[in-house]
Amino acid sequence: MLKLLQAAVLLAATALAADTRFEISFPASAHAGPITGRVYVMISRTNDREPRLQIGRLGVPFFGRDIEALHPAAPAVIDATDLGSPVRSLSEIPPGEYWVQAMVNIYSEFHRSDGHVIWMHDDQWEGQHWPRSPGNLYSTPQKLTLDANKGYRISLLCDKAIPQIAPLPDSTFVRRFKIQSGILTKFWGRPIYLGATVLLPRDYDKTSISYPVLYEQGHFSTAAPMRFDAADREFASQWNRDDFPRMLVVTFQHPNPYFDDSYAVNSVNVGPYGDAIMKELIPEVEKRFRVIRQPWARLLSGGSTGGWESLALQIFHPDFFGGTWSYCPDSVDFSDVEGVDIYHDKNAFYKEFEWRKVPTVNSREINGQIRQTSEERNRYELVNGTHGRSGEQLDIWSAVFGPLGEDGFFDPLWDKKTGVMNPRVAEYWKEHYDLRNHLEKNWSTLAPKLQDKVRVYVGDADNFFLNNGTRKLQEWMRKTESPHYEGLFVYGAAKGHCYTGPVSSADRLKEMAQHVLAHMPPDTIAEWWSR
Repeated sequence: MLKLLQAAVLLAATALAADTRFEISFPASAHAGPITGRVYVMISRTNDREPRLQIGRLGVPFFGRDIEALHPAAPAVIDATDLGSPVRSLSEIPPGEYWVQAMVNIYSEFHRSDGHVIWMHDDQWEGQHWPRSPGNLYSTPQKLTLDANKGYRISLLCDKAIPQIAPLPDSTFVRRFKIQSGILTKFWGRPIYLGATVLLPRDYDKTSISYPVLYEQGHFSTAAPMRFDAADREFASQWNRDDFPRMLVVTFQHPNPYFDDSYAVNSVNVGPYGDAIMKELIPEVEKRFRVIRQPWARLLSGGSTGGWESLALQIFHPDFFGGTWSYCPDSVDFSDVEGVDIYHDKNAFYKEFEWRKVPTVNSREINGQIRQTSEERNRYELVNGTHGRSGEQLDIWSAVFGPLGEDGFFDPLWDKKTGVMNPRVAEYWKEHYDLRNHLEKNWSTLAPKLQDKVRVYVGDADNFFLNNGTRKLQEWMRKTESPHYEGLFVYGAAKGHCYTGPVSSADRLKEMAQHVLAHMPPDTIAEWWSR
């Protein structure tokens, strides 16, 4: 009897899935040829912003399915069998009126130099964000009545293409450039670009002075460094003062098929971005602009992703850079990767304590309230894209830190559907990119080169638990010998992500300038800071 009841329930669910569907198509006028990529449906209670712009880690429900060589006018189907986030299935959407929108994310074919041929989204200088990537297709939002209990079949036409992004104009203080990387183009088999946005000091065009440079790391953006053009003009007023140190601040643009940022290291999956930045992008900055081409005049900073990068660049290139200010860096010790201990956890979705299984928390509010579990976070990325093509955080870590898989995509650290861990991949992460482990293995060589160069700031209530790995790094550095060097670690009490310390951006730059003064060779004249 029980088996008959289970069969009846399964049959009813199957019938419901067949009757609850969206059929998504596009006309030839929007895209002439077939498309390989992924289609989505977004469902929202409001249309203040288009539903496609409301999805996110804590956003509105959306659902996705891969497509291969879909021709114009041919429908792609999303039904109740397709995975969604944060609602798992269309069948779980409560009956009611909603704003509904569809999208088509277009993939391109990459013939990589390692022999693998894969389909991924080719960034269009939007920062690997498919809801607003130029060329992607979308439908007009419609207000519709949805009731999975009764079933529905709704057609959505993606007849609009997102326009190209107009480049921002240069100004007296802000300059931009974009170059094709020969190193990365060779690896990916398609043109890959690098860029930089440069904030210039006052009177730059009126002098022949060379200046120190701060390379500020972070997520993709072509906005002015230090938010110079922001509505709050306090920093700009400080920047223009006669008693303020004159230097350049440079942000990098290095989006890639996996993410809006490469993490500035060489990777078997993402490619030799470390080489491209050190051998192509930074030399191009130093050729185009008057910077002091000496380690003591090259500084690093960045927050979150940029925090990890600014610390990694200093550690991996200790002779090239003169100091780093790393804010809320991504996991510097992989014993805590947004709540997951990759060395001891058997499953990324829960902690196991004898008789109990407790869900792993991915992110929290500063008062400790759970924001999202690990399972929810992974499902969100999986709905964005299969094979690591979500353009999201966990996938880029796996792409950068992990080994190459047989299919040409990365070999995952854990299964995104079940959470089951792969210890072999965890060992690869450790040996290649665990910064604390790297320092421990190479301390006798690195320590003399890192003296007075490492500063780390993080909130002790970081929303993504990044303070945990930071404390492990600090605890290890406190015990270092031959030579001993502790670095500087600052924790913000009850501060979340991303804590940058108790001083303003302007005061931090003054602090950096003092660091340059303290480390420049004797008898060097600091024309860039005449007080």
